[in-house]
Amino acid sequence: MIFKRTIPLLIVLGIGLLGFMQDYVPHPWSASLVDEMTTWSLILGGFAALLGLYSLLHMHWSRMRRKMSGWGYSAFVFIGAIGMMAVGFFSDSIGTVTSGTERVSLYDWGYDYIYIPCAATVFSLLAFYMASAAFRTFRARNLAAGLLLVAAIIVMFGRVPLSETVSEWLLGDRQIIPNMAKAIMDYPNLAAKRGILLGIALGVISQSLRILLGIERSYLGGGD
Repeated sequence: MIFKRTIPLLIVLGIGLLGFMQDYVPHPWSASLVDEMTTWSLILGGFAALLGLYSLLHMHWSRMRRKMSGWGYSAFVFIGAIGMMAVGFFSDSIGTVTSGTERVSLYDWGYDYIYIPCAATVFSLLAFYMASAAFRTFRARNLAAGLLLVAAIIVMFGRVPLSETVSEWLLGDRQIIPNMAKAIMDYPNLAAKRGILLGIALGVISQSLRILLGIERSYLGGGD
């Protein structure tokens, strides 16, 4: 039990206190400690990335082996991952390809002309989900929802160039609607945003104290 609970809790407490105190100790040892901890965090991040890669491939391999629904997409995960890793490892021996007016490695070509277009396509699908969520959210069921709807319309319309033309046509000043949108973003929206950020900061502090004091132990595993 001492190796599974006590020693890990002491390590977390010690490293957490060192990371907390280094911001308040103006000494060269403190700066060197920050550099050392940054280096070790990068090393641990590399091992975490390998663990995440193994978990991802294991999950998709299980889907393929069991012929679960959509297992063909899992095959594309292996094709893309193995293909890009092979190109990255052997890019010097493979040579370069022509991209526009310059020669680039096959790895860069795959990233620019395969990964980025696919990522942009997936990201563009979010517009439909945002439109659906906005339709459900901006229903004027009560006064608060009505105010939210009016503010959202002003902000969205004030961000497009057409708002200047409409402002001049209806109100005689090109900047009235854009300035209204800016005022909503700079004052009520920013005030609410700061309140949310303060709540998040307090939550992070409380959760950090729970971890340092050993109250929160879910990261140790075991389910208790």
